[in-house]
Amino acid sequence: MSKKVTNNARARERKPRIVYSENVLDLILDRVAAGEALSRVCGSSDDMPTRKSFFEWVAKDPAIKAKYEFAIQLRADGLADDILQIADDGLNDTYRDEDGNTRTDQDVIARSKLRVDARKWLASKMAPKKYGDKLDITANVTTHEETIDELE
Repeated sequence: MSKKVTNNARARERKPRIVYSENVLDLILDRVAAGEALSRVCGSSDDMPTRKSFFEWVAKDPAIKAKYEFAIQLRADGLADDILQIADDGLNDTYRDEDGNTRTDQDVIARSKLRVDARKWLASKMAPKKYGDKLDITANVTTHEETIDELE
């Protein structure tokens, strides 16, 4: 019985192992901070490490981990900027029908809502302290002070 190999698996097998370098790391982090997906960055050329290799670098070095976390924070901030731009862009929300009446394009509005919601969700996962839902964990507790002698 032969094992089925997908195109992605073949591509990963052929990709040469990239040795860590500060220049490659900086390029990856710049692109991630600018909003590009890590899978796209790592798959963009043979000069980039695989995602697995990149995460090995991150796991081995706390300084690299801190830089990657900062890049993710910057990416989350970029998503927040995108949300404002999408929400404020009403250019294609309406159109004129064949009779000259202004109509609302519900498809454009629905797509904009989807784009905003996707970015909100991602930002909340990338920077939960900044963009995540705030949980109200308050409680009112009433206590009665009684001594052991009073209880007996």
